[in-house]
Amino acid sequence: MRPLPRRIPAIAASGLAAVLLLSGCAEIQQVSDGVDKAQQCVQAAGIVTDTVKKLATLADDPGAAEKALNDGAAKLGELADKASNTTLKQAADDVSESLKNLNVTDAQSAVDAVQKAGNDSVAWIRKLTEACS
Repeated sequence: MRPLPRRIPAIAASGLAAVLLLSGCAEIQQVSDGVDKAQQCVQAAGIVTDTVKKLATLADDPGAAEKALNDGAAKLGELADKASNTTLKQAADDVSESLKNLNVTDAQSAVDAVQKAGNDSVAWIRKLTEACS
């Protein structure tokens, strides 16, 4: 019987290492995707919270209140465009649209927008966090 050449075990070991490395890369990618999704979820909730907090201080300045709403909506829209998770993307787009729909044209509509945003913010954050689970 002829002995196995030395390179056959080396080639087999290299092949096994490649398979293990590639399967490990897939798991690392899944973890990375999960971390990205978690970061996007935290960012989305933070955008809503920051927008509502800022808006609460602007009830007497309709122009600034409208700008705060539009800025918050734009930030959520940008996050939605970058979201790899389609459920989070849809939720962020929906909340962004809700912020855009709060029109501020005068002092009374600014007060109304502050109240509505304050009341709806809990539901918006819940929608975003549920999209992340």
